[in-house]
Amino acid sequence: MTSRKALEGVTVVELATFIAVPAAGRILADMGANVIKIESPSGDNLRYTAPTEGRPLDQHENTSFDLENANKRGIVLNTKTEAGKKILFELLEKADIFLTNWRPGARERAGLDYETLKQRFPKLVYASVTGYGDEGPDKDLPGFDYTAFFARGGILGSLYQKGTVPMNVIPGLGDHQCALGLVSGVLAAYIRAKNIGQGEYVSTNLLHTSIYTQAIMIQAAQYPDYGQPYPIDRRNTTSPFILAYKTKDDRFIQVCMPVYDAYYPTFISCIGRPDLAEDARYTRLQEVAKNNRSPELYDLIWQQVEQKTASEWADIFTKNDIPFSIAQTWEEVLEDKQAWAINTFYSMKYKNGSEKALVRPPIDFLESGLPEYRRGPLLGEDTPSVLAELGYSAEEIASLEANKDVMTWKE
Repeated sequence: MTSRKALEGVTVVELATFIAVPAAGRILADMGANVIKIESPSGDNLRYTAPTEGRPLDQHENTSFDLENANKRGIVLNTKTEAGKKILFELLEKADIFLTNWRPGARERAGLDYETLKQRFPKLVYASVTGYGDEGPDKDLPGFDYTAFFARGGILGSLYQKGTVPMNVIPGLGDHQCALGLVSGVLAAYIRAKNIGQGEYVSTNLLHTSIYTQAIMIQAAQYPDYGQPYPIDRRNTTSPFILAYKTKDDRFIQVCMPVYDAYYPTFISCIGRPDLAEDARYTRLQEVAKNNRSPELYDLIWQQVEQKTASEWADIFTKNDIPFSIAQTWEEVLEDKQAWAINTFYSMKYKNGSEKALVRPPIDFLESGLPEYRRGPLLGEDTPSVLAELGYSAEEIASLEANKDVMTWKE
């Protein structure tokens, strides 16, 4: 194994807030890129979301900010001043990749849109995430996970028990999927730029990502005569073999047997009803659906699963090679031995003595190994060193700070 990372020598400039684009920057940083995060004097709003997540607000122990910004360097620029914008362009002159989540209209007004920057930096890979894309009537709407991904994309309106209310949603699900998609596009564009000397514009958005994640069922919705429109009652699902059932100890256990006919005799027997293993009413999914027997089969399985604990079912299903998993809480996930074995988590030790488990992006490299993790930068923490690398003297940096063109972290 060598310590050299895949993207060592690659410089990334990130002008973005919240989750999706910073998460992409974090992934590139983990791969070895020199990622310089630019913030406004007020800072990335993600620095201040702790109360909504149920944790204390502490800039020295900021797990959410570190999740999206570990291994980066941070600089504060006032991009509205002439001097601040000059520094931004100096950074872009040395950059291979530029990441942003500014809306299309805002980029154009600031002279930071792709067509403008392309004239000045023809080899630059320019990457963007927005809520709704770069075209169409809604391109400049504010977009977040909750709105563009969950609501507009169809998740909230479809994936809940019929007759109840939409599910409780949390931040980051759509953002992190956008980040992974953006990274794949950025890496392809970077290879292209290296090969032919021409930059590229790479983009993704929360709406498209949401629709893509649900594409199987959204496409199937074009066949209303063959299925039920969502939301549905769980008892009326297409297949009772891909649901979660309640156990004797009030846990839920999820089974997943997409090839129903092949699994039927084994599954029905191991839940205690071998007498139904050859019952023609249930042996073939097509017949179950045709004769609307899903509700009665669902009830039958529910009654059987309620008779044993989750641990007992785990043993039975494992022995019979039934795909399953006990529905874990977040607290249980933090203690999951398998998750730790595959380096899902790492321990972040903070200066205040606290140690917390933080989550790694789900990408591993065998030869170059895992990075040495550094917490995300404090607001303006690396402003002096980044400016010094651009050739600014200590006196010039002090003058820029006095004029509020830049800002440096101060306790």
